[in-house]
Amino acid sequence: MAQVSLVNVSKTYPGNVQAVCDITLSIERKEFIVLVGPSGCGKTTVLRMIAGLEDITSGKIYIGDKLVNDVPPKDRDIAMVFQNYALYPHMTVFQNMAFALKLRKYPKHEILARVNEAAEILGIKKFLGRKPKELSGGQRQRVALGRAIVRKPLVFLFDEPLSNLDAKLRVQMRTEIKKLHQRLQATIVYVTHDQTEALTMGDRVVVLKDGVIQQVDAPLLLYGKPNNGFVASFIGSPPMNFIKGNVYRAGEKVYFQSGQFKTRVPQGAAAKVAAYENKEIVFGIRAEDIYDKLFASEASPENTVKATCEVIEPMGAEAYLYLRSDHNTFVARVSGQVHPVVNQDLDLVLDMGKAHFFDPVTEKAIL
Repeated sequence: MAQVSLVNVSKTYPGNVQAVCDITLSIERKEFIVLVGPSGCGKTTVLRMIAGLEDITSGKIYIGDKLVNDVPPKDRDIAMVFQNYALYPHMTVFQNMAFALKLRKYPKHEILARVNEAAEILGIKKFLGRKPKELSGGQRQRVALGRAIVRKPLVFLFDEPLSNLDAKLRVQMRTEIKKLHQRLQATIVYVTHDQTEALTMGDRVVVLKDGVIQQVDAPLLLYGKPNNGFVASFIGSPPMNFIKGNVYRAGEKVYFQSGQFKTRVPQGAAAKVAAYENKEIVFGIRAEDIYDKLFASEASPENTVKATCEVIEPMGAEAYLYLRSDHNTFVARVSGQVHPVVNQDLDLVLDMGKAHFFDPVTEKAIL
């Protein structure tokens, strides 16, 4: 398996449309890295440039130690799995998986061995004689994976391979692909718009916006320490709550306030946040860091806010509460044991040790 390196890579389409802007990224050998972002952020363009399906406007791409800018796709030793399974309908599963090897004139005994090995790994050996129309969506996806595995490439590229599957099957296939990575010890570059997929699958996650890398980090660091407001809002479900307000001092203490929404800034963070005294600042907190006062262990008047429950979404073991405090709206994810009613006023405790603050202009994280 090979390392993949992108050095100052850009892609500009006619009309001066910048799809990817000066990306530098190093993907380690055997790493599972996920590119995630909203539609149009450039993630698929990056993948296609690695594959050689898109020419780059500037920069360099290396696979292993080899500069591949001018190397055609067939000579890059990569295998790509698309959103569309792209199986030949008139061929059997065996023939689909063996096709690329036949084109490369592999001996028949090696083709048979490779196809059987991949089919065994993916649990589709009993389907080798069937045609794609006789398979379910999940089975077809396995065949597409098998077609890539038999080639034993340096790098696997996945372009939103699970987006055509239903929710339950997506969860199952996420697990299967992770198991496959652990078994093959492959270098995998995986593109998705689904942040849940990104967090659950990637060793590292690359967040893109408008063709620019916003942050590259391990999933838990990405979730717990976002670099900016975009990453904080895109990663996590429901998205992080944001409230604009002001910072002020009261003696030795520093507070954030927006209308009736008022909370004390923790001692360790007070110095950084106090620099925004008498200026606007953005306060961020995740839904699971807001508790009903009745179920909170560390409640005090300094971290408790009053809000009205406007909508309740029961989710079984937990519930989402959509709340309003003056002009501010936010979401809390609470235990399913909490049974508020619509239009009820609640006392909510904020875990300020997990709070975030952002500059309102640059959106960069202050804390």
